[in-house]
Amino acid sequence: MHETTHLSCACGAFAVELAGTPFVTAECHCNSCREAATRLQALPAAFPVQAANHGTPYALYRKDRVRFPDGTAGLRAIRLSPQAPTRRVLTRCCNSPVFLEFQGGHWLSLYASLWPETIRPPMSIRTMTSDLPDATRLDDTLPAGKAVTARFYFRLLAAWIAMGFKSPRIDVPD
Repeated sequence: MHETTHLSCACGAFAVELAGTPFVTAECHCNSCREAATRLQALPAAFPVQAANHGTPYALYRKDRVRFPDGTAGLRAIRLSPQAPTRRVLTRCCNSPVFLEFQGGHWLSLYASLWPETIRPPMSIRTMTSDLPDATRLDDTLPAGKAVTARFYFRLLAAWIAMGFKSPRIDVPD
């Protein structure tokens, strides 16, 4: 039996339940995550989603381990462009970022900022550091890849295998 983590948005009106622990935690430094963080943090009642080094910390969960007890009607999706293969999902009530979803993906990248600081899962890896401006310096506390690392892909594949190669759909209005 998995331990369940209960999280809520900033105002407490929306909840999500997570079974077990993330299969990986990652701080992403890609251009689109940095641009999305800038946009999300500019919304009314928004809170920071980026780390001090401008990476966006995520906890990745298999979709079959994420539950929305009250459904997804309280969520809305945004895309950086109409053609973007990813959507960022936030709450309608207080603009709390909840997750990033890759089109057709079997996992959700939940924004680590959903967790209270005291129980937030620690990051295990940095990805896409090649997108950072040259002047940006990262410390060496985490393994970092200029692109997505083999370890990252291995964990994604292992999660997909564990799900029986399924990719559940999560309906969220755009």
